[in-house]
Amino acid sequence: MLKLNGIDELTARVGTDLGTTDWHDVTQDRITAFAHDTEDFEGIHLDPERGREAGFGGTIAHGMFTLSLGPKFLYEIFEMNGHSLGLNYGFDSVRFLNPVRVGSRIRMTARLQDARPIDGGYRFTIRQTFQIEGSDKPACVADAVVAYFH
Repeated sequence: MLKLNGIDELTARVGTDLGTTDWHDVTQDRITAFAHDTEDFEGIHLDPERGREAGFGGTIAHGMFTLSLGPKFLYEIFEMNGHSLGLNYGFDSVRFLNPVRVGSRIRMTARLQDARPIDGGYRFTIRQTFQIEGSDKPACVADAVVAYFH
């Protein structure tokens, strides 16, 4: 895990990879729990037959399930100290490129794309690339924006 002490240390890493997580198991139990939490009960996520009919070979994770792992994965990649507050600032872009099938494993690589000053701190754009084990095409690529304040 990368340990950073202050906004200046993160800013110095613009244009570099911050790291890659370990693999994360995508289980039907996790997908079902996410469906209940978000009240998104689309059949391709919960009914294996519906997933097969749709051409996925079974159920797949919600795209938002994959994206929601971003904060968890960032905590695995780096620890930020020396600031008063860190906030999720949103996303500049999100693309779901490849379905994540139940039983697969995913991980995320974080690349620091940009740092811009804002009142009281900096906003950082972090490219989050969610990879599926055994696939050349990522599940999701998202440009997350995180703000850190002095």
